[in-house]
Amino acid sequence: MNFEVFLDPAVQALYIRGLWLTLGLLSVSLVASFLLSIPLAILRNSKFGPIKYTIWAYTYVVRGTPLLLQLYLIYFGLSQFQAVRESVTWVVLSDPLYCALLALTLNEVAYTTEIFAGAIRQLPHGEIEAAYAFGMKRHTILRRIILPSALRNSLPAYSNEVIILLHSTSLASTVTLMDLTGAANDVYSTYYLPFEAFMAAAAVYMVLTYAVVRLFRFAEKHLLAYQRSRVG
Repeated sequence: MNFEVFLDPAVQALYIRGLWLTLGLLSVSLVASFLLSIPLAILRNSKFGPIKYTIWAYTYVVRGTPLLLQLYLIYFGLSQFQAVRESVTWVVLSDPLYCALLALTLNEVAYTTEIFAGAIRQLPHGEIEAAYAFGMKRHTILRRIILPSALRNSLPAYSNEVIILLHSTSLASTVTLMDLTGAANDVYSTYYLPFEAFMAAAAVYMVLTYAVVRLFRFAEKHLLAYQRSRVG
């Protein structure tokens, strides 16, 4: 094994750029999917059938197909349609960065919507009845009771989904983006050191995963403290 290649400033700069791109993909898709998932999760529990089942169909299709396939359909598939190439959306769909962000966000929205929707359904009905008894209006109950409780209770499942999203950003390298995995692949093809190149990327992913885990553990410790039984 030859890890001396990582002493080369050019190799270090390549991995640093890859790290920043990975973090950028994660941050943007995570924030966008979170903001989109909350209203979709509320509508997923709507009593109005057309809206409820439309969202269900979306989450079912997205969760039932691989993310890599979705990315290929967006980046390679849509370009074959002349109407797409001549539309204003082509500015976005012709750029691999935006295509990767779109695929990651749409995929994450499907999973996060189901996580949040499930957390809403699991809320004790007594909490909502008590809020109505205090004279709260429906939108106030949603804002002050339902959403805060659901988001807190979904933290464990949501943390796992964020880790999966972090690992999924590695697929961006398949559409020419130079993320962490793309940087490792470039080092491999240049220096013919596959083990060293991909092990270095794996080490960085492990550090990022550990940071995400610790961040959510900290959040769970403070936001879910009321669920732990008190001794003494």
